[in-house]
Amino acid sequence: MVAISVLLDIKNLQTHFISKNETVKAVDGIELSVKKGETVAIVGESGSGKSMTALSILQLVPGPTGQIVGGEVKFIDKDLLQLSDSDMRRIRGNDISMIFQEPMTSLNPVLTIGEQITEVLRYHLKMGKNEATERAIELLKAVGFSRAEEIIKDYPHRLSGGMRQRVMIAMAMSCNPKLLIADEPTTALDVTIQAQILEIMKDLSNEFDTSILLITHDLGVVSEVADKVIVMYAGQVFEDAPVDTLFDEPLHPYTQGLLDSIPKIEGKIERLSSIRGNVPLPEEMPKGCRFAPRCPKAFDRCFAESPDLIQHESGHRVRCFLYDEGGEE
Repeated sequence: MVAISVLLDIKNLQTHFISKNETVKAVDGIELSVKKGETVAIVGESGSGKSMTALSILQLVPGPTGQIVGGEVKFIDKDLLQLSDSDMRRIRGNDISMIFQEPMTSLNPVLTIGEQITEVLRYHLKMGKNEATERAIELLKAVGFSRAEEIIKDYPHRLSGGMRQRVMIAMAMSCNPKLLIADEPTTALDVTIQAQILEIMKDLSNEFDTSILLITHDLGVVSEVADKVIVMYAGQVFEDAPVDTLFDEPLHPYTQGLLDSIPKIEGKIERLSSIRGNVPLPEEMPKGCRFAPRCPKAFDRCFAESPDLIQHESGHRVRCFLYDEGGEE
Protein backbone atom coordinates (compact mmCIF):
# COMPACT_ATOMS: atom_id res chain seq x y z
CA MET A 1 0.00 0.00 0.00
CA VAL A 2 1.34 3.43 -0.98
CA ALA A 3 1.74 5.82 1.93
CA ILE A 4 -0.66 8.76 1.93
CA SER A 5 1.10 12.09 1.94
CA VAL A 6 0.54 14.50 4.82
CA LEU A 7 -1.44 17.54 3.69
CA LEU A 8 -1.50 19.52 6.96
CA ASP A 9 1.08 19.18 9.70
CA ILE A 10 0.80 21.32 12.86
CA LYS A 11 3.57 21.38 15.43
CA ASN A 12 3.56 23.17 18.80
CA LEU A 13 0.93 25.73 17.74
CA GLN A 14 0.47 28.42 20.37
CA THR A 15 -2.23 31.09 20.20
CA HIS A 16 -2.42 33.54 23.07
CA PHE A 17 -4.63 36.48 23.97
CA ILE A 18 -2.38 39.12 25.45
CA SER A 19 -3.50 42.11 27.51
CA LYS A 20 -1.74 44.43 29.92
CA ASN A 21 -2.63 42.29 32.92
CA GLU A 22 -2.45 38.70 31.68
CA THR A 23 -1.71 36.23 28.91
CA VAL A 24 -4.40 33.66 28.12
CA LYS A 25 -3.18 30.52 26.34
CA ALA A 26 -6.18 29.57 24.20
CA VAL A 27 -4.17 27.08 22.11
CA ASP A 28 -1.19 25.68 23.97
CA GLY A 29 1.22 23.52 21.97
CA ILE A 30 -1.22 21.75 19.63
CA GLU A 31 0.20 19.01 17.39
CA LEU A 32 -1.86 17.24 14.73
CA SER A 33 -1.69 16.10 11.13
CA VAL A 34 -4.18 15.48 8.32
CA LYS A 35 -3.36 13.21 5.39
CA LYS A 36 -4.61 13.61 1.85
CA GLY A 37 -8.20 12.37 1.58
CA GLU A 38 -8.47 11.85 5.35
CA THR A 39 -11.19 13.13 7.70
CA VAL A 40 -9.85 14.13 11.10
CA ALA A 41 -12.23 15.16 13.88
CA ILE A 42 -11.30 17.49 16.75
CA VAL A 43 -13.61 16.84 19.71
CA GLY A 44 -14.00 18.29 23.18
CA GLU A 45 -16.30 20.41 25.30
CA SER A 46 -16.91 24.09 24.63
CA GLY A 47 -13.86 26.07 25.68
CA SER A 48 -11.38 23.36 24.73
CA GLY A 49 -9.77 25.45 21.98
CA LYS A 50 -11.18 23.61 18.96
CA SER A 51 -12.47 26.60 17.01
CA MET A 52 -9.46 28.74 17.92
CA THR A 53 -7.22 26.04 16.45
CA ALA A 54 -9.12 26.29 13.17
CA LEU A 55 -8.94 30.09 13.13
CA SER A 56 -5.21 29.87 13.83
CA ILE A 57 -4.67 27.63 10.79
CA LEU A 58 -6.24 30.29 8.56
CA GLN A 59 -4.67 33.20 10.48
CA LEU A 60 -8.10 34.57 11.40
CA VAL A 61 -7.40 34.94 15.12
CA PRO A 62 -9.28 38.04 16.34
CA GLY A 63 -6.88 40.89 17.06
CA PRO A 64 -5.35 42.93 18.35
CA THR A 65 -5.07 40.89 21.56
CA GLY A 66 -5.14 37.50 19.82
CA GLN A 67 -1.73 36.44 18.51
CA ILE A 68 -0.13 33.27 17.18
CA VAL A 69 3.10 33.33 19.21
CA GLY A 70 4.75 30.08 18.16
CA GLY A 71 4.68 26.83 16.25
CA GLU A 72 4.40 25.69 12.66
CA VAL A 73 1.37 25.13 10.43
CA LYS A 74 2.74 23.35 7.38
CA PHE A 75 0.31 23.01 4.48
CA ILE A 76 1.83 20.86 1.71
CA ASP A 77 5.23 22.57 1.45
CA LYS A 78 4.45 25.97 3.02
CA ASP A 79 4.42 27.16 6.62
CA LEU A 80 1.23 29.22 6.67
CA LEU A 81 2.44 31.25 9.63
CA GLN A 82 5.25 32.66 7.50
CA LEU A 83 3.05 33.82 4.60
CA SER A 84 2.01 37.39 3.91
CA ASP A 85 -1.61 38.55 4.20
CA SER A 86 -1.99 38.59 0.40
CA ASP A 87 -0.66 35.03 0.08
CA MET A 88 -3.06 33.85 2.81
CA ARG A 89 -6.02 35.48 1.03
CA ARG A 90 -5.19 33.43 -2.06
CA ILE A 91 -5.12 30.23 0.00
CA ARG A 92 -8.33 30.89 1.95
CA GLY A 93 -11.35 29.74 -0.04
CA ASN A 94 -9.14 28.27 -2.73
CA ASP A 95 -6.80 25.62 -1.25
CA ILE A 96 -8.36 25.72 2.23
CA SER A 97 -12.05 26.44 2.80
CA MET A 98 -13.98 26.75 6.04
CA ILE A 99 -17.60 26.18 6.98
CA PHE A 100 -18.34 28.32 10.01
CA GLN A 101 -20.57 27.31 12.89
CA GLU A 102 -23.55 29.59 12.18
CA PRO A 103 -24.38 29.94 8.47
CA MET A 104 -26.78 32.86 8.97
CA THR A 105 -23.98 35.06 10.33
CA SER A 106 -21.54 33.86 7.66
CA LEU A 107 -23.76 34.68 4.68
CA ASN A 108 -24.21 38.30 3.60
CA PRO A 109 -27.89 39.18 4.15
CA VAL A 110 -27.99 41.82 1.36
CA LEU A 111 -26.55 39.63 -1.41
CA THR A 112 -28.32 36.76 -3.16
CA ILE A 113 -27.03 33.22 -2.81
CA GLY A 114 -25.88 33.32 -6.43
CA GLU A 115 -23.96 36.56 -5.94
CA GLN A 116 -22.10 35.12 -2.96
CA ILE A 117 -21.07 31.89 -4.67
CA THR A 118 -20.08 33.53 -7.95
CA GLU A 119 -17.97 36.09 -6.07
CA VAL A 120 -15.75 33.25 -4.81
CA LEU A 121 -15.47 31.73 -8.29
CA ARG A 122 -14.66 35.00 -10.00
CA TYR A 123 -12.03 35.98 -7.42
CA HIS A 124 -10.17 32.67 -7.14
CA LEU A 125 -10.78 31.02 -10.52
CA LYS A 126 -11.11 34.19 -12.62
CA MET A 127 -14.37 32.99 -14.18
CA GLY A 128 -16.63 35.24 -16.23
CA LYS A 129 -20.08 36.09 -14.90
CA ASN A 130 -22.02 33.56 -17.01
CA GLU A 131 -19.54 30.74 -16.40
CA ALA A 132 -19.56 31.44 -12.66
CA THR A 133 -23.38 31.40 -12.58
CA GLU A 134 -23.50 28.04 -14.36
CA ARG A 135 -20.93 26.65 -11.93
CA ALA A 136 -22.92 28.01 -8.95
CA ILE A 137 -26.03 26.17 -10.18
CA GLU A 138 -24.01 22.93 -10.54
CA LEU A 139 -22.67 23.30 -7.00
CA LEU A 140 -26.13 23.89 -5.53
CA LYS A 141 -27.44 20.82 -7.30
CA ALA A 142 -24.48 18.83 -5.96
CA VAL A 143 -25.50 19.67 -2.38
CA GLY A 144 -29.10 18.62 -2.92
CA PHE A 145 -31.02 21.64 -4.30
CA SER A 146 -33.40 20.40 -6.98
CA ARG A 147 -34.41 23.95 -8.00
CA ALA A 148 -30.96 25.50 -7.93
CA GLU A 149 -31.86 28.00 -10.70
CA GLU A 150 -34.34 29.60 -8.30
CA ILE A 151 -32.22 29.31 -5.15
CA ILE A 152 -29.42 31.45 -6.61
CA LYS A 153 -31.88 34.37 -6.77
CA ASP A 154 -32.93 34.01 -3.11
CA TYR A 155 -31.55 35.86 -0.10
CA PRO A 156 -30.28 33.94 2.97
CA HIS A 157 -33.25 34.85 5.19
CA ARG A 158 -35.57 32.97 2.84
CA LEU A 159 -33.77 29.67 3.48
CA SER A 160 -34.00 27.27 6.43
CA GLY A 161 -30.99 26.50 8.62
CA GLY A 162 -30.28 23.26 6.80
CA MET A 163 -30.55 24.95 3.39
CA ARG A 164 -28.16 27.72 4.47
CA GLN A 165 -25.69 25.11 5.69
CA ARG A 166 -25.83 23.38 2.30
CA VAL A 167 -25.17 26.74 0.62
CA MET A 168 -22.11 27.16 2.85
CA ILE A 169 -20.86 23.72 1.81
CA ALA A 170 -21.39 24.62 -1.87
CA MET A 171 -19.39 27.83 -1.39
CA ALA A 172 -16.65 26.01 0.51
CA MET A 173 -16.32 23.35 -2.20
CA SER A 174 -16.58 25.78 -5.14
CA CYS A 175 -12.83 25.85 -5.83
CA ASN A 176 -12.27 22.14 -5.11
CA PRO A 177 -10.18 22.86 -1.98
CA LYS A 178 -7.52 20.45 -0.80
CA LEU A 179 -8.65 20.94 2.82
CA LEU A 180 -12.12 21.69 4.19
CA ILE A 181 -12.38 22.89 7.79
CA ALA A 182 -15.90 22.37 9.14
CA ASP A 183 -16.67 24.02 12.49
CA GLU A 184 -19.74 22.36 14.07
CA PRO A 185 -21.45 21.99 10.66
CA THR A 186 -24.52 20.22 12.08
CA THR A 187 -25.13 22.27 15.24
CA ALA A 188 -28.78 23.36 15.74
CA LEU A 189 -29.98 21.15 12.89
CA ASP A 190 -32.46 18.32 13.43
CA VAL A 191 -31.24 14.72 13.17
CA THR A 192 -32.54 14.15 9.64
CA ILE A 193 -30.88 17.29 8.27
CA GLN A 194 -27.67 16.45 10.17
CA ALA A 195 -27.51 13.11 8.39
CA GLN A 196 -28.03 14.80 5.01
CA ILE A 197 -25.27 17.36 5.66
CA LEU A 198 -22.80 14.65 6.73
CA GLU A 199 -23.65 12.53 3.69
CA ILE A 200 -23.07 15.53 1.39
CA MET A 201 -19.70 16.22 3.02
CA LYS A 202 -18.62 12.58 2.65
CA ASP A 203 -19.70 12.44 -1.01
CA LEU A 204 -17.93 15.68 -1.91
CA SER A 205 -14.79 14.56 -0.06
CA ASN A 206 -14.75 11.31 -2.02
CA GLU A 207 -15.47 13.03 -5.34
CA PHE A 208 -12.79 15.72 -5.03
CA ASP A 209 -10.34 13.84 -2.73
CA THR A 210 -10.69 16.67 -0.23
CA SER A 211 -9.34 16.26 3.30
CA ILE A 212 -11.66 17.35 6.11
CA LEU A 213 -10.83 18.77 9.53
CA LEU A 214 -14.12 18.43 11.41
CA ILE A 215 -14.63 20.36 14.66
CA THR A 216 -17.44 19.03 16.82
CA HIS A 217 -18.55 18.06 20.31
CA ASP A 218 -20.87 15.37 18.90
CA LEU A 219 -19.19 11.96 19.10
CA GLY A 220 -22.08 10.42 17.15
CA VAL A 221 -21.08 12.59 14.19
CA VAL A 222 -17.44 11.57 14.65
CA SER A 223 -18.23 7.86 14.49
CA GLU A 224 -20.04 8.38 11.18
CA VAL A 225 -17.44 10.31 9.19
CA ALA A 226 -14.00 10.47 10.81
CA ASP A 227 -10.90 8.40 10.14
CA LYS A 228 -8.96 9.82 13.10
CA VAL A 229 -9.94 11.66 16.28
CA ILE A 230 -8.10 14.40 18.18
CA VAL A 231 -9.46 14.90 21.72
CA MET A 232 -8.78 18.44 22.99
CA TYR A 233 -9.11 19.78 26.49
CA ALA A 234 -8.20 23.24 27.84
CA GLY A 235 -6.11 24.16 24.79
CA GLN A 236 -4.14 20.90 24.57
CA VAL A 237 -4.37 17.56 22.75
CA PHE A 238 -5.22 14.89 25.33
CA GLU A 239 -5.63 11.90 23.02
CA ASP A 240 -5.11 11.12 19.33
CA ALA A 241 -6.10 7.81 17.70
CA PRO A 242 -7.85 6.17 14.72
CA VAL A 243 -11.61 6.44 15.20
CA ASP A 244 -12.32 2.71 15.69
CA THR A 245 -9.42 2.34 18.12
CA LEU A 246 -10.54 5.34 20.14
CA PHE A 247 -14.14 4.14 20.43
CA ASP A 248 -13.12 0.55 21.25
CA GLU A 249 -10.35 1.37 23.72
CA PRO A 250 -10.27 4.99 24.95
CA LEU A 251 -7.23 5.57 27.14
CA HIS A 252 -7.56 9.01 28.71
CA PRO A 253 -10.11 9.38 31.54
CA TYR A 254 -11.46 12.46 29.77
CA THR A 255 -12.09 10.52 26.55
CA GLN A 256 -13.68 7.73 28.58
CA GLY A 257 -15.96 10.30 30.22
CA LEU A 258 -17.01 11.77 26.88
CA LEU A 259 -17.86 8.34 25.49
CA ASP A 260 -19.69 7.27 28.67
CA SER A 261 -21.90 10.38 28.43
CA ILE A 262 -23.32 9.31 25.04
CA PRO A 263 -26.90 8.04 25.53
CA LYS A 264 -27.23 4.30 24.83
CA ILE A 265 -30.29 2.79 23.18
CA GLU A 266 -29.78 -0.73 24.54
CA GLY A 267 -30.34 -1.77 28.14
CA LYS A 268 -31.99 0.08 31.00
CA ILE A 269 -30.14 3.17 32.20
CA GLU A 270 -31.39 4.99 35.28
CA ARG A 271 -29.20 8.06 34.87
CA LEU A 272 -26.94 9.47 32.12
CA SER A 273 -23.26 9.58 32.94
CA SER A 274 -21.56 12.99 33.06
CA ILE A 275 -18.16 14.52 33.76
CA ARG A 276 -18.22 16.54 36.95
CA GLY A 277 -17.26 20.20 36.85
CA ASN A 278 -16.45 22.39 33.86
CA VAL A 279 -13.56 23.13 31.50
CA PRO A 280 -11.33 25.65 33.35
CA LEU A 281 -11.25 29.20 32.05
CA PRO A 282 -8.03 29.88 30.10
CA GLU A 283 -6.95 32.44 32.69
CA GLU A 284 -7.56 29.99 35.57
CA MET A 285 -5.68 26.86 34.52
CA PRO A 286 -4.95 24.52 37.45
CA LYS A 287 -1.43 23.44 38.29
CA GLY A 288 -0.38 20.04 36.96
CA CYS A 289 -2.72 18.15 34.60
CA ARG A 290 -5.52 20.47 33.49
CA PHE A 291 -8.10 17.70 33.84
CA ALA A 292 -6.98 16.56 37.30
CA PRO A 293 -9.64 18.49 39.30
CA ARG A 294 -12.37 16.64 37.33
CA CYS A 295 -10.61 13.29 36.90
CA PRO A 296 -11.84 10.21 38.83
CA LYS A 297 -8.41 8.56 38.43
CA ALA A 298 -6.18 11.49 39.45
CA PHE A 299 -3.41 10.92 42.00
CA ASP A 300 -0.85 13.18 43.66
CA ARG A 301 1.47 13.55 40.66
CA CYS A 302 -1.42 14.77 38.50
CA PHE A 303 -1.89 17.85 40.71
CA ALA A 304 1.82 18.69 40.77
CA GLU A 305 3.17 18.02 37.26
CA SER A 306 1.91 18.56 33.71
CA PRO A 307 1.99 15.34 31.62
CA ASP A 308 3.49 15.22 28.13
CA LEU A 309 1.73 13.84 25.06
CA ILE A 310 3.32 10.40 24.70
CA GLN A 311 3.09 7.57 22.17
CA HIS A 312 1.31 4.55 23.67
CA GLU A 313 1.92 1.00 22.50
CA SER A 314 -1.71 0.75 21.34
CA GLY A 315 -1.06 3.38 18.66
CA HIS A 316 -2.69 6.22 20.60
CA ARG A 317 -0.98 9.40 21.60
CA VAL A 318 -2.16 10.24 25.10
CA ARG A 319 -1.43 12.94 27.70
CA CYS A 320 -1.79 11.07 30.97
CA PHE A 321 0.51 9.83 33.76
CA LEU A 322 -1.42 6.55 33.88
CA TYR A 323 0.52 5.52 30.76
CA ASP A 324 3.84 7.14 31.60
CA GLU A 325 6.67 4.98 32.96
CA GLY A 326 6.00 4.47 36.62
CA GLY A 327 3.07 6.82 36.33
CA GLU A 328 0.33 4.69 37.90
CA GLU A 329 -0.63 4.89 41.52
